[in-house]
Amino acid sequence: MPGPRRDRPAVLLLLGALLAADLYFHLWPRARRELAPSAPSCPCRLRSAPSAAPPPPPPPPPARAASSSSSSSASSSPLRRLFAHPLYRAAAPPGPAEPLLGAREALRYYRRKAARWNRRHKLYRQELNLTASAALLPLRPEASWLQFHLGISRDGLYPRSSPAVSRLLRDMHDFATISADYSQDEKALLGACDCSQIVKPSGVHLKLVLRFQDFGKAMFKPMRQKREEETPEDFFYFVDFQRHNAEIAAFHLDRILDFRRVPPTVGRLINVTKEILEVTRNEVLQSVFFVSPASNVCFFAKCPYMCKTEYAVCGNPHLLEGSLSAFLPSLNLAPRLSIPNPWIRSYSFDGKEEWEVNPLYCDTVREIYPYSSGNRLLNIVDMAIFDFLIGNMDRHHYEMFTKFGDDGFLLHLDNARGFGRHSHDEISILAPLSQCCVSDSSSGFFSRHQGEAHQFYRLNPILAALLLIHINQQLKVKLKRRGKKSCSSPWFLFRRSLTYFLAVPALRKPWGANCTLPIRLYYRI
Repeated sequence: MPGPRRDRPAVLLLLGALLAADLYFHLWPRARRELAPSAPSCPCRLRSAPSAAPPPPPPPPPARAASSSSSSSASSSPLRRLFAHPLYRAAAPPGPAEPLLGAREALRYYRRKAARWNRRHKLYRQELNLTASAALLPLRPEASWLQFHLGISRDGLYPRSSPAVSRLLRDMHDFATISADYSQDEKALLGACDCSQIVKPSGVHLKLVLRFQDFGKAMFKPMRQKREEETPEDFFYFVDFQRHNAEIAAFHLDRILDFRRVPPTVGRLINVTKEILEVTRNEVLQSVFFVSPASNVCFFAKCPYMCKTEYAVCGNPHLLEGSLSAFLPSLNLAPRLSIPNPWIRSYSFDGKEEWEVNPLYCDTVREIYPYSSGNRLLNIVDMAIFDFLIGNMDRHHYEMFTKFGDDGFLLHLDNARGFGRHSHDEISILAPLSQCCVSDSSSGFFSRHQGEAHQFYRLNPILAALLLIHINQQLKVKLKRRGKKSCSSPWFLFRRSLTYFLAVPALRKPWGANCTLPIRLYYRI
């Protein structure tokens, strides 16, 4: 009988060591994670493991039951933790915020509008000999759209920690529509163009005004271009498609950058038959609905921009994806100025504007009021940075609330022509920045949180993966100060160009002696 093998204890020791290592490094951490109580994680822990594949998004909840499930998921979402960061909860400027609207005046005005709408709706039903009585449309002071209007101030369209915005996004997605109509600009142009002269669509321009059961209104822009499609190189910017997902992504980017100058925008699947055709009272809009050869319900604009059925948008067979942007207060309550952009582009095939050929154009602008004083020029630069990040070349005008005077913030409206080309950086958009100051940029911050925003706000994904890579490349930011050592941080967010910044350092380390304010955003152009 052979004796015991001398190497057996060594094998047992080796196996025991491997088992202990597996328990210590693998099983024990997993057990601790499973047994640990659920607690909100540090808002700075926003990085995901690069090797782990992202889990598939959960199926969207039913429309009417979405509020409870979405609120629970939003409470632990990276985007909400980001907005809970102390940098987003900075102290407000001293003194009371200057609101855009007076609460009593606004309530009086909207009550009159609601009463007038109810009277017109009653007369409309009488003309159609509809015997069933329709419920009157109430105006609730706690309605999210009204609270959004009352929350507009000199600081922005909404406060940093406004619960009304989250409620408004949910309401625009969930509430039933009670009316649909063309927008005012399309009504003004109705019949004014010669359809025989139109050879291609000028953008989408097919947008509708939808009113909801809480008397709120939103601008609906339908899906015209798939997320993976790029704008062709031969397209001029003024005939580019208008993308519904660009409106949604621009709102989230604007909020992350802490500008708060884009109206709240959400994605939604609209039933074009039940939520547009059956609720509209506009006979022209009713007349442009048809059924395609594929049995899909379609509609198109009546002549203003797209006269023919080949420019129509179609459901599948009834559902149509689109964006809903909240309306701003009525012009009767809050007048706005529409001002030409000093860096407006030439809307012709061969012309060029002065800023495109004169590198000293900014010196001329600085001599013109109101760009000669105040912060108007800085706001123009802010707008140029925002447009560069989204790739929008169509900023021919900007709007401002007249109540806030010349130093009020600029509204970043109509962003649907952004995110068109992920393979191209249009550096000319940064002309206000390059001609008026020194500048440079980069951080992969937006894509870390936009995925959660898309999941929470129902249309998933909003942007194609190539566009997210493109945004990360554009957002590679360095902080530089003239004559000082450059500073860098793994977490950076734009705050305001040229004067101060908003950053989230991962380890909460001090910036160092060389990083004193004011620090300028430095774009590599």
